[in-house]
Amino acid sequence: MFKVNALVWGLLVSVSVAMVSAQDGSQPLARSDDNSRLAHTQLLEKARRGGIDVYFEGDSITRRWGTSDAVYREFLEHWTRTFFGWNAANFGWGGDTVQNILWRLTEGELDEVHPKVIVLMAGTNNVGGTLRESVDAAVVENVASGMKAVLDVMQRKAPDATVILMGITPRTDSRGGASVMPTIDAINRRYAQFADGRRIRYLNINAQLARADGAPREGVAADGLHLSLIGYQVWADALTPIFTELLGPPASTDHAPPPTGDPSALAAPTGDPNAASNRSPTR
Repeated sequence: MFKVNALVWGLLVSVSVAMVSAQDGSQPLARSDDNSRLAHTQLLEKARRGGIDVYFEGDSITRRWGTSDAVYREFLEHWTRTFFGWNAANFGWGGDTVQNILWRLTEGELDEVHPKVIVLMAGTNNVGGTLRESVDAAVVENVASGMKAVLDVMQRKAPDATVILMGITPRTDSRGGASVMPTIDAINRRYAQFADGRRIRYLNINAQLARADGAPREGVAADGLHLSLIGYQVWADALTPIFTELLGPPASTDHAPPPTGDPSALAAPTGDPNAASNRSPTR
């Protein structure tokens, strides 16, 4: 009997350890694809150029706003009109989870940058578009613990910056429904708890982006996930008064480094090299 109980106990302990490991998202995770490695090199060089007062970090929702990719030219034009004079630089990379962003930060993309403001939006790639019947508690814990680690790194590497932590924006699931939104809402509630109102501010724009069931309103997202110009304008309207408060009005000149793009876009200049559905990581 003792041997059976010991065996059962060992199995229970193993399962418990595996569950904790799956939920703990505080460890950096490198991307293995060559394109992401090249992008990391680009972003390291951008960081070394300096002149950055506003540092945007995130996944494709952030990246597309300020990239040099020709396919997103109108987004870059909007970015420039909105942020010129505040020395803003975009460090988003498509497909990244919170843990991928944590890796990029620990590997130098924020070193010696000394921004005054950091805008951070991440977590939608952890959630994905998988249909869900209720809140996915394991995903919530994974994302929240990962975000806490990201914030810790940011505060250590940029101690004088005010971090604006964005809530994850609305998205549809793989069937066009809103089944992922309870999980996203639960993550956002955890994000809000990280804010102290001073060094970390929480900003959620979903009231302007979401319909009654939580999914994106018509026109704010081009594909049920990525923001359209209308969606980016909503984000800009929310950030502009905060930037004015923290930095003053925009200057007549801008010293941020030029935007970077997707390395693979050089091989496919006429298309979207990072196009992805809700079923795959966002680019």
